[in-house]
Amino acid sequence: MSKNVCLILVVVLMSQASRACEDNIEEEELARQQSDEYFARAYGFTPETWNALYHKPSLGLQDAVDTSPYEGRTLFKRLQSSNNPFKKYFNRDQEDNENNGRFAFAGLGANLVNTGLFNNRYTPANTWRPLVTLAKRIPISVNPNFNSPLGSFDTCTSNAGEAGICTSGSVCSLFGGRPSGPCDQGQVCCINVINSCGSIVTLNNTYWQTPPTALRSPCTLTVRMDPKFIEQSSKPICQIRLDFVSFTTSQPTAGTCTDTFQVGGVSNEVPTICGDNRGQHMYLHVPQSVNNPTDVQLIFNFASGTTISRSWNIKIAMLPCGATYLAPIDCLQYFTSTRGRVSSFNWQDVAGARQLNNQNYNMCFRTELISSQKATQMCLSVCSATEGDAFSITTPPAVLLVASLNTGFALANTADADEAAINSAVGTTYTDQSRGNGITVATCLYDYLLIPGGRDANNVEADRFCGNKLNPSPGTVKRVPACPNVEWQRVFIPGAATDVQVCTAIRPFKLTYQTDGQETAVSAATNTIRALADVSNTGFCLEYQEN
Repeated sequence: MSKNVCLILVVVLMSQASRACEDNIEEEELARQQSDEYFARAYGFTPETWNALYHKPSLGLQDAVDTSPYEGRTLFKRLQSSNNPFKKYFNRDQEDNENNGRFAFAGLGANLVNTGLFNNRYTPANTWRPLVTLAKRIPISVNPNFNSPLGSFDTCTSNAGEAGICTSGSVCSLFGGRPSGPCDQGQVCCINVINSCGSIVTLNNTYWQTPPTALRSPCTLTVRMDPKFIEQSSKPICQIRLDFVSFTTSQPTAGTCTDTFQVGGVSNEVPTICGDNRGQHMYLHVPQSVNNPTDVQLIFNFASGTTISRSWNIKIAMLPCGATYLAPIDCLQYFTSTRGRVSSFNWQDVAGARQLNNQNYNMCFRTELISSQKATQMCLSVCSATEGDAFSITTPPAVLLVASLNTGFALANTADADEAAINSAVGTTYTDQSRGNGITVATCLYDYLLIPGGRDANNVEADRFCGNKLNPSPGTVKRVPACPNVEWQRVFIPGAATDVQVCTAIRPFKLTYQTDGQETAVSAATNTIRALADVSNTGFCLEYQEN
């Protein structure tokens, strides 16, 4: 009898356990269905969050492999830090509390808990949150071998010609973008525009535009890079390219910017610029960090007491490590076509001084294929200009001191200026033997354009170019008496005082632009005519052609 009673009890207990299991399964299925419905409503997709538990995260940065057939493409595989002189403009704690406008899968658990998916029975005001630690126990990571359900985040071009990213319409709205044109697999081309100061950007191909309200100084934008962000999860970011669709601030005073645009948090040297820079671009090299996010700051500072209308539209493109279109190391600008135009910042075809002080950067050119062969040389010619000057670096004054036995006599002679302008391309100094004791004239010491191995059609060669003419040839000078009982003066014989085409065969092709921090004459040394004052300069504009 007792055996029968025990058997009945066992059957009853097993039945209850089975029913409890079924109830648990039903609750789990209901919870999963509710979570799927939540994702479908919030983001336009149904996730596979529970199937991602066994994917191993990335092991960090790997050395890039250079598969490019071109010269001038440099690998990026460095992990380095960078001192940021602009930290005083930013409050990181305040930034961390802001809504960054992005959805990071590495923080998916925390995001879901905070939005109430796992804790939807408790309001955000309720401090008792028993499931808040659940986020730390969900090892969710992104599998790069599968497309993200949020979208591919591939680059795209809208119907209006704007650059964007491919994602779903719901995710585009989540990021604050606007759909403009279709992408593959039912996605839209999402255009992301920010028109405020103090914002944070994590999306590729974002446009930073002038705020519609009154500008405050400083006006900053933070570009935040973190491989844990789903929108940046495919590959770490090594470079940022800035394209100035439009850019207008006040003009410099004696070459020094009063309105300034500066960049912080990068590993390459970026000069301070101002004025008109429509159509210019910059490559910013991003220091890599596997564990910590990297912030790059774009900073406008505006001078008071001016009524000029400032405006800008800057496209921010994030370039992944290992891409073949990365700019070489130490190149602020990178050109990737067989022909085009290169100019100094703030150059425009208008009258007046345009040259900026403290410019020191490289312009690099990819070695292109010409008729299936690598280009062997690059040739440069001045741009066609009607109002301004296409080449004006260190303009010589019309008056030079006569540095000879009679040093107290000042001779106003434009021929001296012409001669110095032409000889300025020869080197850092040249010796004027027309004077009684041979005087060394300082040229191209502080402001110049460096064209390695630059030569004209007659194979006259020079590296540094300055003055008013792009020409490596010094021309000829003869001595004539100025007047009775007065020293001989120098007269430049025309012929070489013209712009010519200058070519270089040194690869990879590169130009270097250097200016100092002043627009005044600089003393050189004893028995040396001072370096000429670089007033009223415009900079340069050159057409390049690879052959």
